[in-house]
Order: sequence, then structure tokens, then C-alpha cells
Amino acid sequence: MEATHTLSLIGDSDQPKSIQTIGEEQAQNPYTELLVLKGHHDIVRFLVAIDDYRFASAGDDGIVCLWNVQTGEKLFELHAHTQKITALAAFPLSDSCEEKCHMILTASADRTIVWDCDNGRQIHRVSCFHSTVKCLTVLQRMEVWLSAGSDLCVWNRKLDLLCKTSHLTDADISAMIELPKTCVAAAVGKELVILKLKASRDGTEWDVSEIRRLLDHQDNIVSLVSVSDLIFASGSHAGEMIVWNSLDWTMRAYERNWDASLHVNPQQEIKLSQSQNEMSIQDLTCDDECVFAAVGKGIYVYNLQMKRVIAFQKTAHDSTVLHITYVPNRKLISCSEDGSVRMWELRERQHLTAEPVPSGFFNIWGFGRTSKQANHTAKKAPECATIFSLDLTGDLIGHSAAVQMFLYFGEHGLATCSADHLIILWKDGERESRLRSLILFHKLEQIEDLHLRPEMK
Repeated sequence: MEATHTLSLIGDSDQPKSIQTIGEEQAQNPYTELLVLKGHHDIVRFLVAIDDYRFASAGDDGIVCLWNVQTGEKLFELHAHTQKITALAAFPLSDSCEEKCHMILTASADRTIVWDCDNGRQIHRVSCFHSTVKCLTVLQRMEVWLSAGSDLCVWNRKLDLLCKTSHLTDADISAMIELPKTCVAAAVGKELVILKLKASRDGTEWDVSEIRRLLDHQDNIVSLVSVSDLIFASGSHAGEMIVWNSLDWTMRAYERNWDASLHVNPQQEIKLSQSQNEMSIQDLTCDDECVFAAVGKGIYVYNLQMKRVIAFQKTAHDSTVLHITYVPNRKLISCSEDGSVRMWELRERQHLTAEPVPSGFFNIWGFGRTSKQANHTAKKAPECATIFSLDLTGDLIGHSAAVQMFLYFGEHGLATCSADHLIILWKDGERESRLRSLILFHKLEQIEDLHLRPEMK
């Protein structure tokens, strides 16, 4: 593993005028140092956090690397897959489990493997699947994990196959999330399939049954996110986002005309609709109040209570946004096919009171009655509206190809992976400088203490 420190001084001279830019100083961007980690030989597609200071990476070279996020040290390099890795998941420690090791799960077309993160050894491997495993999901409440492709398998922590179902023959399962009442929402093409897991009292017999199919999406479902125990959301390739009730699986909200709701010029809206790829919802993230959607090249903030978009960046990146994550203090991070990682902040601008609307506005379009009421102003109840904006606070340029995803580690920084085969750890420059100073002072104290001891004798 090679690691190098350097400053990331990013300018805006090469940025097109259509996207928001930021000056070279980037006063609100703490990530002024970066650490380049080299361990892969092909596209790095997946990152997963193991605990507060370790993470795993995997991709098309079939290699799994375990890293220390504080130092950038490569802890283990795991070789067992002969084909590209298609899914990666972490199985965190549980108070009730007998095994006291952190585990990760890796899947490819050849096999699925469970690894011990503490010693880098294989715990178990499975190669009896009829199709490639497309996703791995850990259900922490039930202490089981699911592997899914054209069939769905349920496993316990001891790697026992609890049950298997293969009735989902329409298409492969591309994504899954855990729901209350021992249920799972699985994305199968255009459909959301609600599955229920049942276990016998002694836990020896398990069953998976289909209890509902939600057919409201018009195109393949690309992303799923669990907002809370009561709400989850799904996004499709056609730009549809649906907010669902997690208990009875009814639709709570539907959004598709992202730009229409923001009063964009109709001609621009028509132009956008011609390219479906530009409206695909590649990723969803959330906080308690909003769902953040990566729609084509843009980012939209959808308020769940208002049921509308409250802020947006229609062109947040030069290319498709591949991954977004909400971080504390109303901040958002996004990465794109254009190789950039950008930081945003949701800011409250001002409060406005709606003004009365002249009735003539409605008569232009043939609404209303042609009576004496037409001469009066159409009264609208005053209402307060908070105006929000999504402002660029940082632009991280370090990768030379599409950034697939990233992990946020709080004070330890940000880990990004890319098609350029690299992983970059972005570090808070001021914090790293303080840590280096403390280490230096500690060493000087040790040296001084060694010099004083002979004199004391």
C-alpha cells in the first residue's frame, strides 16, 4: 500500500457555467489533506464500514481490502473470488451472538464468502446459487442475513441456510431493505415485493412468504431507503419517487415532475424529459424530515411533511450523481461519474407570506365564473413559507474517473472509491496538523525524560 499526503487546492476555472462553483480557498471545506490508497487493480465499486475505524473495499478485480481509516494502513488483502464482486455487506457484532468477531459478506458470480475481519480469514463459503447474488442485506433485528439474485436465501450468523425461495422469477432482486413486523421490501424490476419472514418457536424452521406486490412504479426500481420504522421510499429509472407506509405498504406521496414543481421553464422541462437517463434516481438518502434524491445530474430535497421539493441543484455535477449521503448539521455529500465529490449545505433563507392572486390570472386560462366576482381580487389565505437553498460548500477533486461511492467517518474523514482503481481518504487538515503536533510534543517529552534520568542517578 502506498500513501501520500498532499493538499487539495481546487479551483473553478475548468467548471462549466451551468453548475455552481466555489472559490479556491473553500473556507467551509475542512478536507485540505488527502491520503491515496492503492490496493486494487480494477474499478472499486463498494465500500462498507466495519466499525468506527475500519472499512472494507471491493470491486471488479475480486479483491477485498480491509483498511484503517485513521492511518490509511491496509490491514488485510483477501483473495478468494475469481470474478468481480457484486455485493458487499458488514455483519456487525451483537450482544446475543456467541461469535465475538466482526464479519463481512462478499458475493460474486462464483461464490459468496463470509470473512472474519479481525484475522482476515474465511469463515465460510457458499457456491450453490443458481444465479449471481446481486445484493446482501443484514437484518439486525432478527440476526440473519439475506442473499438475493433470482432467488432469496436466508442465513443465520452461524452460516446455516434457514430457507430459500425461488418464486421471484420475473427479474433479479436488485435491492432490499428491512421493514417492521419481520418484513422485507425487495425491488424486483418495476415491482416492490413485500416478503415476510417467519420462524418456528425453536428457530429451527423458517419460511419466506410473499404478502404484497406494489405495482405503482412505471420503470425499474433503482434505489430504496428506509426513512424510519413508519416510512420508506423508492426511486425508479424514470425519475419516480414514491414514499410508502412501512406498516401497511400504502402510498403516502408520489413525485416525478421534479422541475415542474419548481416552476422551471416548460421548454426546459420538455427537453429534460427526452433523456430518461438524466431523470433516473440513482440514490436516495434521508434525515428525519426530508428525502434527498440524486436525480440525473441533480440533487433534490423533498420535505415529507410538506410533500414537495423545498430545495434543489438541478445540475449539481457535470455527469450523473451516483451516490449521496446526509451528514449531521444539514449537510450533504455527493459523488458523480465526472470524478468529483461535492459538499452541500441545506440553508434556510427567509420567510415569505403569500400575496393575493388577481382573479384575472385564472380567467386567462378559462377558470372561474364570468360574473362580478371576476373584478375582485381572488383572496388567498396568507401563509408563511420558508425558502431553502442547497449551497455548495466544498469541491473535492482527486479522482480521475467516476467516483462510485463513499463512506463518511465523522472526524476521521471521508473515504471515496473510484473507477480509477484508487481509494482516497479525505482528511480535516487542521485536525491532522494538531495530531501531528501532539505526536511531536510527546516524542520530545520522551527524549527530554531520557536525558533527565541519567542526571537523577
